[in-house]
Amino acid sequence: MPFSLKISSRVWPALLVAGVIATPAAALAQAAGKPVPKLALNVETELTGLDHPWSLAFLPDNQGALITERSGTLRLWQPGKPLSEPLTGVPAVWVEAQAGLWDVRLAPDFATSRRVYLSYAAKDDKGEPHAELGYGTLSQDGLHLENFKTIFVETPALESGINLGGRLVFDAKGNILMSLGDNNQRSQAQDLNSLRGKIIRLTPEGGIPADNPFVKNASARHEIWTYGNRNTQALAFNPQSGELWETEHGPRGGDEVNILKAGSNYGWPFATFGINYSGVPIPEAKGSHIDGMEDPIYYWRVSPAVSGMAFYNSDKFPQWKDMLFVGALKETTLIQLRVNDKRVLNEKRGLTDLGQRIREVQVGADGYVYVLTDESKGKLLKISPK
Repeated sequence: MPFSLKISSRVWPALLVAGVIATPAAALAQAAGKPVPKLALNVETELTGLDHPWSLAFLPDNQGALITERSGTLRLWQPGKPLSEPLTGVPAVWVEAQAGLWDVRLAPDFATSRRVYLSYAAKDDKGEPHAELGYGTLSQDGLHLENFKTIFVETPALESGINLGGRLVFDAKGNILMSLGDNNQRSQAQDLNSLRGKIIRLTPEGGIPADNPFVKNASARHEIWTYGNRNTQALAFNPQSGELWETEHGPRGGDEVNILKAGSNYGWPFATFGINYSGVPIPEAKGSHIDGMEDPIYYWRVSPAVSGMAFYNSDKFPQWKDMLFVGALKETTLIQLRVNDKRVLNEKRGLTDLGQRIREVQVGADGYVYVLTDESKGKLLKISPK
């Protein structure tokens, strides 16, 4: 995630004039320094005392939800009941900086298979760490993950515990997509023979789908779906258009919202709206727009450290219909984006006063928005409009 640094008001104009940072129409209000409207919310605390919770997956038929903690535990939460002990059968994870247990997602056929997918970092027999993906079968009582099977191991081994990605989503064909960060190896995001800085797409058993964009390219990794992605923090399908949307950490400045298309290049590190943490330009950067590479549909001049996101598609609160909710870590806020087709029309922010890092955002079957706060005593919050 981006470090908690901000660029001074004196530095930004110079960068804009120099052409290091460009300001498209979507971010003119930010560039002009206009305040972002406040989002008025009702907040109910459902859980406290979670250890850096990372992801949330609601079970069908009001059976509660599975919650991952980055330290390596998976728990069952059911409203009105105590939080479960850690589920058994979860793989051992490598915990270092941003590494640990990440996403949890239910298989599309969960009602019959009870299959649960996890993304995580783990060490191999040689003690080297890798990003991994696997699944197990959830027991009927929800307290055990049985017969866990690893179906993907990123190679080569990770260089460090930063910029790792780890988000999961299933597409309409039942294939699973996973984000892999650049692991601070910037140039590899453009290398099709590397999985750093990519979105990959696999079959439910970890195979290569026949319609992946690079399956006929002998010099490319066939798992790749998109490339040039620095550090993807959320993947979600727009229920109106069916398009895959993504949030992505920029460096110092330049967090993005992208619409992902198979085989496309999203620019990192050649195209970026950010700079190095030291305050100097990214060495490989050639501007904010490069022909043949995809521009973000929205970006932030100063990185809020975007995280999980969810489209609101419930009838519970009609005023939120078709809104996109995005968590933010550094700026401890829940961002609401009004979306029209491929455009973001405006932005509001709420929960800022809580001072809690918002890691995960999901919409429950009850129509409420649920968020997890990434803290040593993290919380599960239930959100509704005030």
